[in-house]
Amino acid sequence: MKILKLSLVGVFLSIGMVFAAKPKKVEFKNQPQNKKIEVYIGGKFFTSYIYPDDMKKQTLYPIYSASGKIITRGYPRNPRPYERADHPHHVGLWFNFGNVNGLDFWNNSFAAKPKKKKKYGSIKFKKIVSENQKKGKLVTLADWVDNEGNVLLNEETTYLFSGKGNLRTIERITKLKAVKKVTFNQSKEGIIGMRLDRAFEGPSEKPEIFLDASGNITEVPVINNEMASGVYYNADGVSGNDVWGKRSPWVALRANKDGEVISIVLMDNKQNINYPAWSHARGYGLFAANNLGGQKFDKDADLVEVVLEAGEQIVFKHKIIIGGDLTDDEINAMANKF
Repeated sequence: MKILKLSLVGVFLSIGMVFAAKPKKVEFKNQPQNKKIEVYIGGKFFTSYIYPDDMKKQTLYPIYSASGKIITRGYPRNPRPYERADHPHHVGLWFNFGNVNGLDFWNNSFAAKPKKKKKYGSIKFKKIVSENQKKGKLVTLADWVDNEGNVLLNEETTYLFSGKGNLRTIERITKLKAVKKVTFNQSKEGIIGMRLDRAFEGPSEKPEIFLDASGNITEVPVINNEMASGVYYNADGVSGNDVWGKRSPWVALRANKDGEVISIVLMDNKQNINYPAWSHARGYGLFAANNLGGQKFDKDADLVEVVLEAGEQIVFKHKIIIGGDLTDDEINAMANKF
C-alpha cells in the first residue's frame, strides 16, 4: 500500500513537471528563395515547413527532438545510409487523403508513372498567410487540384508550435472548403501521417529495400534490427502492430535512439468527424491517423462517405507530441487538455 502511494505521488509529480515547465520561445525564419520556413524552439532548430515545386504536397520536414535527434526518415529528399527506400510519397509530416472524387492525393509523388497521372491529385501551395512568433502560429493556404489543375478544395492550415522542457508539440488545424461538390470516399490512405527514422521502426524478418553506405538502393535479404526498437501502443492498451486499424484517441510510439528513449504521440481531437480515428500505423515507420477509413480498417464499421457541396467546409484538428519516456498518465493528461 505504501509502495502504491509513493508510485502515484511520483506519477503526479512527473505530470506536474511536464505542465509547469516554462514555454520556450518560438522563432520563424522565412526563406522564400528556398521555399521553406524554418521553425526554432528555444533557439534550436525544430522543423521546416517546406513547399518545393517538386513535391505533390507541403510537409514539415525534417523534425527533431528537443535533444536534437532527427526523428523523420531522410529518403527521398535527403537519404541516409541504412534506411528504407520505399514509399517516396512519405516525407516528414503531412496531411492528405487517398480518395477524393476518386483521386488519390496520398500516393502521388515524383515516382508516379506518367500513364497513371490521371488518377492522382496534388496539393498546390498558394501563400503564407501569417507568422506569429509570440503564439508559435503559422497559417498557410493551398489548393487541392486534379491532374489538370482544376481546384477541388481550398485548404487553410494553422500550425501551432510549442516547447516545454524536453517536450515539443505540433498542433495542426486543417480547414478544407469545397470549390465544387467533393466526396471523400473511405480509404485507408490518410489523413495525417509521418514517416519516421529507422530507430522508430519495429524489427523485420523479411528481405527489404534499403540504402547502403554509399546511398545505393539495394535489397537486403537479412536485416540488421539493432537500430529498430520502435513499439506502438494506444490508449486502450493495445500494442505493437496490433494498433493498426484500431480506433483510439491517441497512439504513441516509443523507441531508443542513440541511447535516448523518445516517445512520439499522435492525438485525435474530440471535435473531429469519426472520433476517435482509426490508426494507420505500420512497423516500417509509417505513423498515421485516419478519420475517414471506415470499412477499409474494420469491415463491421459504418460506411464512411463525406460529401461537401460547393462552399461547405470540414475541419480536422490533430496534435503531435515528441517527448521522453512518456507514461500513459502523462499522455492522457495532455489528451484531456487537447
